[in-house]
Amino acid sequence: MPSSTLATTLDLTIRPFSTTDSIPELTNLLHAAYKRLGDLGLNYTAVDQATDVTLERIRRGECLVACKDRQLVGTIVFYGTAVASGCPWYDRADVSNLGQFGVRPNYQATGIGRRLLKAVEALAVESGAREVALDTAEQARHLVEWYERSGYRFVEYAQWPGKTYRSVIMSKTLERKK
Repeated sequence: MPSSTLATTLDLTIRPFSTTDSIPELTNLLHAAYKRLGDLGLNYTAVDQATDVTLERIRRGECLVACKDRQLVGTIVFYGTAVASGCPWYDRADVSNLGQFGVRPNYQATGIGRRLLKAVEALAVESGAREVALDTAEQARHLVEWYERSGYRFVEYAQWPGKTYRSVIMSKTLERKK
C-alpha cells in the first residue's frame, strides 16, 4: 500500500501517522499492547518508553496507524533499507524492517495486526526491498508462531544492548508484482 493510500474497511482506517495525531495517545497504546510482554519480564522498549522515544522511533521510519471510530487502535513503523539497525541481517542492503508494532489489547485477534503487517510489506515492496524483517523475544512464543503463520522465517539471533532477553530475527521474502 503506498503511504499516501488510505485503506478503509468497515470503520477501520490504516493511514500514515499525522502531525495532528497524539504522541501521548500512541505511546499509551504501545504501553497497553506490550503490557503482557512486560508482565512476563521482557523489557521491550515499548513496555514503558517515554513519548520522546516514541517520536524518535517514528522519525526514523514511516509510521502507520490503525484508527477505529477516531481512536488509535494499532501502529507499526516501517524502516527502509537505508536504516541500519545493528544486526547483520538488518544491515543488508536488500532488507527493510519493521518495529514499534502494537495493537490495543481489546482489538487484538481481530485482523488489525495482520492488516498493519500487510501494509508494511507493501511499503517494503514499493521501496525495492527483497526482504522485510523484524525481531521479537525468543520467549514470546505466541508472537514467533504468529509471525511464522504470516510467512516469516527464523534468520538469526540478536542480543540487543540493555535487553534481558535474546531476540529472534525473522524475515519474509517479498513477492514482486509481475
